[in-house]
Amino acid sequence: MSKTAFIFPGQGAQYCGMGKDFYDTYETARQVFEVAKKATGLDVAELCFKENDRLNITEFTQIAMLTTEVAILKVLKEKGLKADCCAGLSLGEYGALAAAEVMELPDLFRLIRSRGIYMQETYPVGGAMTAVLGLDADTIRRVCDAVDGVVSIANDNCPGQIVITGEERAVQEASAKLTEAGARKCVPLKVSGPFHSVLLSGAGEKLAAELESVKVKDPAIPYLCNVEAAFVTDSSRVKELLAKQVSGTVRWRESVERMIADGVDTFIEIGPGKTLTGFLRKINRDVTAKNVENVEDMKKLLEEM
Repeated sequence: MSKTAFIFPGQGAQYCGMGKDFYDTYETARQVFEVAKKATGLDVAELCFKENDRLNITEFTQIAMLTTEVAILKVLKEKGLKADCCAGLSLGEYGALAAAEVMELPDLFRLIRSRGIYMQETYPVGGAMTAVLGLDADTIRRVCDAVDGVVSIANDNCPGQIVITGEERAVQEASAKLTEAGARKCVPLKVSGPFHSVLLSGAGEKLAAELESVKVKDPAIPYLCNVEAAFVTDSSRVKELLAKQVSGTVRWRESVERMIADGVDTFIEIGPGKTLTGFLRKINRDVTAKNVENVEDMKKLLEEM
């Protein structure tokens, strides 16, 4: 039987104006932005829609991205679109939590706001991330392990694209050695920290402490967690997995393969850009990949579905 998954992109896909046509067109979307504002004290609509210097700073990027994703999600649901499961890349996992109705929206928005702040503050300088193109994970892992310093795999996105993270000097050394080992290209990423590295373990600990007071529910639909590439079907491990995710590897390729093995043949990317749709084409070209980042995309999707 055919199955559909909602998937949500992570940091890096943001841009000024994202979600504005949903905000302008649908009261449901405006309500989501209002909930985010009340929960965090930030005018998220202004953050997303007006030119500013904050949108690419982690502590602001994450709440802006999540609010946009949830606003689009709520309108899609209102239009009758449903999914059998969901997943998200890095901060996108919080979009999946919204789709799975694991916690109340105010709690979700407060958590992602805190997550961004903790990640920004825990290792503010001296970290780096680089995308390694055209090399397998085992080779990358072996090279990173041989480097003196902290460097490891942050994201296994798709065949031929893996991101490494850690201390800037160690990442640079690993990049040089990976090029020697046959990498087609090593591309430094414009990020403000060594995300998904053990260097951010402290941020995960702070998030774990904050999660203690948050009420979580069993998922209405299963969602895939980044750190284990496994379905989460009850509330018992939600908090633990979210705390680990801050410093753990994002196993996105495996997550997609797991969903496909479970019968998913249609993936709908919800949020800015087409990053995950691009990854899907490299993971498995036999599945259907759609993206919804504006109202026109949604109308087209609804016609096709």
